[in-house]
Amino acid sequence: MHLLNKITVACLLAGAGHALAAPPAAAQPVTLGVAIPTATHGFTGGIVWWANQAKKELEAAHPGLKVIVKTAGSTPEQANQVQDLLVVNKMNALVILPLESASLTQPVAQVKNKGVYVTVVDRGLSSPSAQNAYVAGDNTAFGRLPAEYLAKKLNGKGNIVVLRGMPSTIDNERVNAFNAEIAKHPGIKVLDAKYGNWNRDDAFKVTQDYLTRFKAIDAVWAADDDMAIGALKAIEQAKRTDIKEVFGGAGAKFAVKKVIDGDKLIQANVSYSPKFIYDAIKMTANARLKGETLPAKTIIPSVLITRANASQFYYPNSPY
Repeated sequence: MHLLNKITVACLLAGAGHALAAPPAAAQPVTLGVAIPTATHGFTGGIVWWANQAKKELEAAHPGLKVIVKTAGSTPEQANQVQDLLVVNKMNALVILPLESASLTQPVAQVKNKGVYVTVVDRGLSSPSAQNAYVAGDNTAFGRLPAEYLAKKLNGKGNIVVLRGMPSTIDNERVNAFNAEIAKHPGIKVLDAKYGNWNRDDAFKVTQDYLTRFKAIDAVWAADDDMAIGALKAIEQAKRTDIKEVFGGAGAKFAVKKVIDGDKLIQANVSYSPKFIYDAIKMTANARLKGETLPAKTIIPSVLITRANASQFYYPNSPY
C-alpha cells in the first residue's frame, strides 16, 4: 500500500498545477467501468483478482460509487463490453487494460468523446488522444535493475544467458535497458538471448538448448517468473551446479516466497505486479469522486525485490 500512497501524492502534486489553471468540475456520482482480459494465465489471473479487490474496497468506502468489472477473451468482445458499459450501465469513467492496442483505440475514443473519463493501463492505445490518463509499470527499470543486481552478484565477471519475452515494444524496452547496463561491465558476457514467449514450456526448451551449448553459465536472466519456472526445471534435469542465479521478473508470489525463504537460485526479483490495475482503479475513482483528473502519465516504479523487502511484495491470497 505504501506504493499507492506515493503514487497518490505524486498525482495530487501534479494535479495542483491544473487546479491553479482551472478549477475541477463539480463532482458527480461515479459509475466506473473496468475492462480487462480474461484470466488465461498467472498474470491476467492476478489482474482479475486485483480489479475485484479494488471494486470491493472502493464500494465499501463509497456507498454511492458503482464499479463494474468486465473480462474479455477477445478484442471484439472487449470492444462490445466498452460499448455496453456506456449504453447499459451508464458509466462515466473507464479503466481499461486493452487486449490489443490498435483494435481498441477507436472503441475507447468513441466513449471518451461522449464524456467518459478514460484511464488506460499497461498496453497503450495507438493514439494518446483516446485517453485522459495512462498508468503503466516501468519497463526500463524492469530490465536495468536485474542487470545491476547480476553484475554486482557476479563481481563484474561471468557468463549470462537471456530469455526474452515475445517480440513487442515492452520486451524491447526491457532488453535494451538490460543490455545497456551490462555493457558497463566488460567482464560479463551475454552468451545468447532467445525468445521464451513468457511461457514456461518454451523457456524450458530454450534453456535446455543453452545448457547443451554452453558448458559454463553463471546466471540466467529469465525476464519473467513463468519463464523462470521453465529455466529452473531445465537446470534441475541437467543437474547443472555452475549457475548461481535465475532472475525472473514481475514478483509472482511463488518467486517472492522463494526470495523470502532464501532459495539457492532465486534470490531476487523485480516488481511489475498486476496490482497496478488496483492502483489505477483506485486512483481514477478517488479523483473522479472529487471531480479531479489524473496526470496524463503515471509510471508505477519497478523495485528490486530482495530478502530485505520481499515481505512487502508478497500477496499470498493473489493467484499470481
